[in-house]
Amino acid sequence: MIYETAQDWRAADRKRVLLFGMSGLGKTHVSNLLRESGDWFHYSIDYRIGTRYMGEHIADNFKREAMRVPLLRELLMTDSVHITSNITFNNLSPLSTYLGKPGDPAKGGLPFAEYMRRQDQHRRAEISALLDTPHFIDRARELYGYCHFVCDSGGSICEVVDPDDLSDPVLTALSGAALMVWIKGSDAHTEELIRRFDRAPKPMYYQPDFLRTAWSDYLAETGVAEDKVNPDAFVRWTYARALAHRQPIYAAMAKNWGVSVTAEEVATVRTPADFENLVARALEARG
Repeated sequence: MIYETAQDWRAADRKRVLLFGMSGLGKTHVSNLLRESGDWFHYSIDYRIGTRYMGEHIADNFKREAMRVPLLRELLMTDSVHITSNITFNNLSPLSTYLGKPGDPAKGGLPFAEYMRRQDQHRRAEISALLDTPHFIDRARELYGYCHFVCDSGGSICEVVDPDDLSDPVLTALSGAALMVWIKGSDAHTEELIRRFDRAPKPMYYQPDFLRTAWSDYLAETGVAEDKVNPDAFVRWTYARALAHRQPIYAAMAKNWGVSVTAEEVATVRTPADFENLVARALEARG
């Protein structure tokens, strides 16, 4: 780790952290708070994925739909209109919409093969965006003069690394550039995340083997044909499994590559100083 002790962390004139954990536990809240202080550069992995690595896929998907409308088709064919996504740090809907959900096309579902193709695009994009972190640390310092750096990673970081492999290329690069901080949720948080997801299910990225098994099990359990699956019902069913699947991977990432803090602790952070003290306590607890 780049900061072995709390004293190392407090004394550092360039503080660099990468936050990871399930979506909804405070990664973006803390990142926004630090950015708004004026001293921290905020690098969002999901934003980088949606703009640099999947922006063309997203825009082409919009154009594909527009081409079905005669008026828009004519305007596109004559370069009279420009279609792009308006993705932001706090609005990643264009990315999640492109990933989609498998199932009945009448309900907005994708054929499973197409769904897996887009999942693979996301995997490659996420790895690339994560490996861009050291570049953005240098860029933030050299170009903009930021002393401190926070990377807001996506919830699916655990799907593209092997924390038990001490030579994992992604984790090696990340841990050499920033302190990795897991925001750990409680059982109560897990239940709330499931309730929240149930109200508004959204597309997510998962490991291919996990997803193929989930799809096969869901079809066997429900007896529904692939093209008749309710897309929202499937992703709701999968989400609870995903939380159980991801938790031990996050824990291994924190144990082998970083430190952990709780979502309750993160909820009390109001200033950069609060955050710096929280990380210092996490380093002290690690010993």
